[in-house]
Amino acid sequence: MEYIDLSLWDGRKQSFPKGTASLQVISAMKPHNWEEVLAVKVNGKTVDLTHPLMESAQLEPVMFLSEEGQEIYRHTTSHIMAQAVKSLFPGVKITIGPSIEDGFYYDFDYDKTFTPEDLTVIEHKMAEIIALQLPLVRTERTSEEAIKLFEEKGESYKVELIREINEEKVTLYQQGDFIDLCRGPHLPSTGYVKAFKLLNIAGAYWRGDERNVMLQRIYG
Repeated sequence: MEYIDLSLWDGRKQSFPKGTASLQVISAMKPHNWEEVLAVKVNGKTVDLTHPLMESAQLEPVMFLSEEGQEIYRHTTSHIMAQAVKSLFPGVKITIGPSIEDGFYYDFDYDKTFTPEDLTVIEHKMAEIIALQLPLVRTERTSEEAIKLFEEKGESYKVELIREINEEKVTLYQQGDFIDLCRGPHLPSTGYVKAFKLLNIAGAYWRGDERNVMLQRIYG
C-alpha cells in the first residue's frame, strides 16, 4: 500500500494511504474546530471533503463562517431545494441554482405558478432530504454521456449548458435520485445543512434575456 504525507494547518503531519479523503484525515487527527470544516484547500485548490488525496499535500481548512464556506453551504442548499421541487412537482425542469451574497436561488421552468404555500411544502421536503443525510457524490462524465443522461431526463436546459461549455468532460453531483451539472465543491452530505429558509418567488428570464422563456426563481 502506498502512503502519502499530509500536513494540517496546525502544523501536524501524518501519513495516510493514497486515496484517503480529507474528511477521514481531519476526523482522525481532529484539529481545533474540525467539525466546522466544510471543505479543504489542497495545495491551494479548494476540493470537497470527500475528494481522494492522491499525493502528499498541505491542507488548509474552509470553515463554515468563512466567505467560501458560506458559499459552499448555500450552494448545496440550493441543490437540496431543487431536489425537493423535482420530487414534489412532476414536469418541472431545472436550470441554474447558484449561491449569492446573502443566500441562494434556483430557477425552474414549470407550467404552473408556485405559491407562498408551496414554499412551506418545499421546506418540509427539504428537511426530509436533510434528515436522510444523503451523500453528495461527485462524478466526471464525458459531455456526450452527460447530454444523453439529461436528455433522457427531459432536462433541456442542462443539455444547452453542457453544449455551451463545450468541454470534453463535465462534473456532476448526485444526491439520492437527484443529479445536477455542477463544478462544486459541495458539502459531503445533505445532513451538513442545519438551517435554511425559503424567502420568496420571482420571475426571471432564462439567461436574463427577455426574448427567452420566463422562469420561476425561488430565493432562500
